[in-house]
Amino acid sequence: GDTQAKNLFSLFLHHHLAPEIPMHAADLLSHRARLTPEREALVELATGQRYSFAALNFRANRLAHLLQRLGVAQGDRVSILAHNGIAYIDVLFAVGKIGAIFAPLNWRLAGRELAYILNDCRPKVLFVGPEFVDTLAALDFGTHRPEYVALAGASIEGALDYDMGLEQSSDREPKRPRLDAESPYCILYTSGTTGRPKGAVIPHRQVLWNCINTAASWGLTEQDISPVFVPLFHVGGLFVFITPLFYLGGKILLARGLEVEESLRVIEQEGCTLILGVPTIYQMWLNSPGFATADFSRVRWFISGGAPCPEALMAAWRERKGVVFRQGYGLTEVGPNCFSMTDQESVQKSGSVGKPILHTEMRIVDASGQDSGVDEVGELLIRGPHVCTGYWKNTEASLQAIRSGWFHTGDMARRDADGCYFIVGRFKDMIISGGENVYAAEVEAVVLEHPDVTEAALIGQPDEKFGEVGLILAVARAHSTPSEESVLRICADRLAGYKVPKRVIFTDALPYSAYGKIQKAELKERYLNSAKG
Repeated sequence: GDTQAKNLFSLFLHHHLAPEIPMHAADLLSHRARLTPEREALVELATGQRYSFAALNFRANRLAHLLQRLGVAQGDRVSILAHNGIAYIDVLFAVGKIGAIFAPLNWRLAGRELAYILNDCRPKVLFVGPEFVDTLAALDFGTHRPEYVALAGASIEGALDYDMGLEQSSDREPKRPRLDAESPYCILYTSGTTGRPKGAVIPHRQVLWNCINTAASWGLTEQDISPVFVPLFHVGGLFVFITPLFYLGGKILLARGLEVEESLRVIEQEGCTLILGVPTIYQMWLNSPGFATADFSRVRWFISGGAPCPEALMAAWRERKGVVFRQGYGLTEVGPNCFSMTDQESVQKSGSVGKPILHTEMRIVDASGQDSGVDEVGELLIRGPHVCTGYWKNTEASLQAIRSGWFHTGDMARRDADGCYFIVGRFKDMIISGGENVYAAEVEAVVLEHPDVTEAALIGQPDEKFGEVGLILAVARAHSTPSEESVLRICADRLAGYKVPKRVIFTDALPYSAYGKIQKAELKERYLNSAKG
């Protein structure tokens, strides 16, 4: 009968086809290199070197063999502390091929923050760029010390030379371990509201589905060319365009960092079609001498991510250059590309992040977990194949973030009658400064280390360049008069530069709710106007 036939067909699929279907991302580069080996894939702007897909794949294969010679096996972590460069691309794809886990390090972090992460994920191998040799020497690794690999220009006693190691390796495809959709590919650290960084575990499934979702929902093609000016230790640098465009056969221009005038020249000279930036970058471009004459005729659209983009900034770009300017939304844990919009919607729904991508589910819920109605604000929940598996060695945080398959973003949103979403605030207590998340609890904990401070609260004050910067409201210990400078100094000693508040205001008392929580809305109302100067 029909039922028996269906059951037999299901058994056939399970036993004969399913094991052969690769649901991992380990073959992403090797399959692309097989399809279009000679097509130009990557331009490293700092050196002028141009790489085909075949050349990139050979490099990744060589590094995969080198990592195995260094004892890296499936599940081992591999880290890199360096500015953007070809080595980042090599490591990303080499690690995927052998089933190891890529754990890049945010070089903006302070030494003790880096030490915490390194002791948390315990990488087997650490690649180090020349600018960070001194940083490395000052780190406290505890009982765990990774094998060092020195990138070009780095001098580290006892470290393997990167280029020499590649030259001595085979460019054949390494033997694949057994991988599936849930095999971890990356650990990307994001600051926690407790002040401890949390490592989001990105499975192969998430990398692959980000490619599929972005290609299908954003209309990318093999003709697209995109520059990367943002750091590759971020989910945005790694996955907004690099992996989706390599998936399709497009081209990436990799910059070491952002040089404002040079980046405008590159966009024009290389015929870039898709541009990613954070609001800070767009403001810097808008203010630059070269903006007026910059030719964006080949650009299909610009997209801003990392932080809410001021509508006035988007309007200025549209008015002055006649470009399509979109606002995106993503998180480390759910991927950087969660919404999409048409060119028309980018104007008609300015301020919106658009509609959910193709393969996803989203809900907006109120405090009781019930679905919010049209234009009602609630917390954004996301479910789909592009959601992480949880946090590295942090079961409590994982269970709190992912419930019944739904990732609780901590962001407050609303959905209009046309199905477009607007991010209206952050449920989590943080500010976003220049595209970087700064969690209040972490900064406040450092301020409270000051011997003459008894209470502290961080709020964000508007800033033209960075979107917002930190403002600390502090209560001094009785009979003491701590200076603003001394508070900022203790922050600078213990925190990454972008986390250090820009201003400290001393007050007699902080407002608390009946539940003992500082009422930050009241602080913002009371102090932001006086803090603008």
